[in-house]
Formats: sequence, C-alpha cells, structure tokens
Amino acid sequence: MIVKLKTASASVKIPVYAHGPHEDAGMDLHADEDVFLRPNEPQVVKTGLSIELPPGCEAQIRSRSGLALKNGITVLNSPGTIDPSYRGEIGVILCWNGYKQVGDQPFVIEKGTRIAQMVVAKYEPIRFEQVQELSGTERGAAGFGSTGTK
Repeated sequence: MIVKLKTASASVKIPVYAHGPHEDAGMDLHADEDVFLRPNEPQVVKTGLSIELPPGCEAQIRSRSGLALKNGITVLNSPGTIDPSYRGEIGVILCWNGYKQVGDQPFVIEKGTRIAQMVVAKYEPIRFEQVQELSGTERGAAGFGSTGTK
C-alpha cells in the first residue's frame, strides 16, 4: 500500500515500473522538493510518499545508473532499506561527488526528478545460534582481495 502525504505537492508521482513488472526490477522514485546538492555533502530528498509493505518484505533504495554515470549522483547508503514496520516518509540520501562541477555551482535536483529506484524484495528472518566454532570451508577466513584480480 502507498499513500501520498498531506504535506506532499500535487505533482507527487506514485512509483511504477517504467517498462512493466516483468521487464523492470525497480520503480522510480521522484523528488518532491527542489534540492541543491554540493559536492560530498549528503542530503535527504523527500518523496512525499509512505508505504506499507507486506510482512517479510523490504524496499531497497538504489542509485539510478544514469544519474550516477552522467553526474556522479548516488544513493549514499545504497541500498537503503525500508523495513516493513516503517510508516514515515520515504527519504533518499543523495550525494554528489562533484563530477562535472562548474565553479561553485550546486547540482540542482528539481521537484519531479527521478532520483532513485525502489526494489521490493522478500527476506528470510533468521535467529543466530551462538557456537564455539564455525564449520570449515576451502576459502576459510580469506577475505578482501583473496581471489586476485585475474
């Protein structure tokens, strides 16, 4: 379920799949305000929307590839998570890396701009069982960079 907030502008858009639910994984989220981004200064951009997710589902907020590639605008905590119990406004934490900055001009996000994608996904709740030791694997504890680059 989704609701347009009473504080939202009349132009707030309900997220939809641009090419249909069998073609796209994510639905676009739009800004409900004008925002001036400065390099490396994250801001929360309001969407004017709240959602109610079914139990066992989360909404993941992800960067839009075009904004990231062409302008260096990303969702800072990507993917951001909206829990099924959250009923507040969806806010998107955007950050601009200053790519293609001209002088000290901010990057302007205008109301209605597609700022992020929202993917709804199921998750499996678990409960950890504390043990003395984990089972062994071929990889073991080898981590960052352990498989090389070629």
